Amino acid sequence: MSLIETIISILLAAIVGTLIGYFIRSYVYENKIARSKEKAQQIIDEAIKVSETKKRQTLIEIKEEHHKLKLETERELKERKTIVLELETRVSSREENLDNRQRTITRREEQLSFKEEKLENKSYELKSKEETIIEKLLEQDKLLQEISGYTKNQAKEILMKKVQEEISLEVAQYIKDEEEKAKFEADKKAKSYISLAIQKYAAEMASEKTVSVVSLPDDDMKGRIIGREGRNIRTIETLTGVDLIIDDTPEAVVLSCFDPIRREVAKNALETLVQDGRIHPARIEEVVEKSRRDIEEHIREFGEEAVFETTIGRLHPDLVKLLGRLNYRTSYGQNVLRHSIETAFIAGKLAAEIGEDEVLARRAGLLHDIGKAVDHEVEGSHVEIGLKIIQKYREHKDVLDAIASHHGDVEPKSIIASLVAAADALSAARPGARSESLENYVNRLEKLEEISNSFEGVDKSFAIQAGREVRVLVKPENINDIEIHRLARDVKKKIEEQLNYPGTIKITVVRETRAVEVAK
Repeated sequence: MSLIETIISILLAAIVGTLIGYFIRSYVYENKIARSKEKAQQIIDEAIKVSETKKRQTLIEIKEEHHKLKLETERELKERKTIVLELETRVSSREENLDNRQRTITRREEQLSFKEEKLENKSYELKSKEETIIEKLLEQDKLLQEISGYTKNQAKEILMKKVQEEISLEVAQYIKDEEEKAKFEADKKAKSYISLAIQKYAAEMASEKTVSVVSLPDDDMKGRIIGREGRNIRTIETLTGVDLIIDDTPEAVVLSCFDPIRREVAKNALETLVQDGRIHPARIEEVVEKSRRDIEEHIREFGEEAVFETTIGRLHPDLVKLLGRLNYRTSYGQNVLRHSIETAFIAGKLAAEIGEDEVLARRAGLLHDIGKAVDHEVEGSHVEIGLKIIQKYREHKDVLDAIASHHGDVEPKSIIASLVAAADALSAARPGARSESLENYVNRLEKLEEISNSFEGVDKSFAIQAGREVRVLVKPENINDIEIHRLARDVKKKIEEQLNYPGTIKITVVRETRAVEVAK
């Protein structure tokens, strides 16, 4: 075989192989395409099924949503319908109320128009009456002029002259009063300070007596107190210096002594003996001694409380004890220790107002009556005794000056002494501090109110400012604004005629008219 044939054979073999490969490949490709189409067709069929399923589900969901929306819409429509019905009800109710109000307003307008008509008629009647009254007054004036022989102007001049004469006396008295007031013009500040000090301090006053009463469980105890042949009662009276009065008073023994400390010792001792039941001379001596020690301790406590209350600083123990003894002393029914404390506070407030030493003023006020603690034991006035005591303990010179001058025995040398003297007078003279002052004070107030109430047209009256002013309330239908001046003068004249009093009394007449309406 030649080379060409070989090549041709190879080429033919190659061509045949290529054709065979092509056909095989074509077959395989067609099979793949056929399978792919089948798969695609399956996918499409499945997609159609899924889409149909989703479509059905979507339709179901849409129907459900539509049903829900329909229900909600119906519910909202129902609620709105209810609201609309309520609003319609309210509107109808308001319309009915407005109709009622309109009817009421119309009725009131009719009433008002009727009242206006009546008022117009009354006004016309009043005008006619007024004209008639004026005519009658003119006739009376003419008749009076004919009877008196004076013209209207002449009568007016005579009346004015008489009134002028009466008023001239009052003007002269007024000028005199004003001159007296001018003399006291310099005391205005002092009075304001005094009133301020009194307002800032107030204390209760205890009125002590010269006798004490001891209660007994029964009348048989009186015989035991007297003892065999009176030895028990003699022992008590000897040891205490107090008189025991055993009379027909049931279940009580009276202790009489002007020394309140000895009386208090005897009272405590007798109460202890009565409670204990053992009453004989030895026991009495023991109990009296114990009672005396107890009273001494109480005296010291009273003094310390006074020093603490007035905050005056340290004080010598002997002076503290003397202050405590003042608790058992009285002056015109006024407890001397409470009076000294009150004087201290008032003097301190006055000193604070004018820029002086407040603590020193309180100290001087508290010690100003220290001499009264022993004035029944030492010769001399309580002022002299107090000066000796204070000099002994080297107190401040202003305290000495206050003690020496608080009763006007000597002229005060310091402002503190003047303040203590003023505070002492205020504490002793204020209403209620002393029994005599209180009685006179109450009687004067009652008399002032009685005089004021005696006038016609007076509703009620009040005496105020410790009797320095009288407020008279009048009945407005009985007394007019002009007549209240006449009433004030009449009250003043009657007070001047019937009462004796220091200083001046201000009469204030008050006329008040009230108009009251009630809104419904």
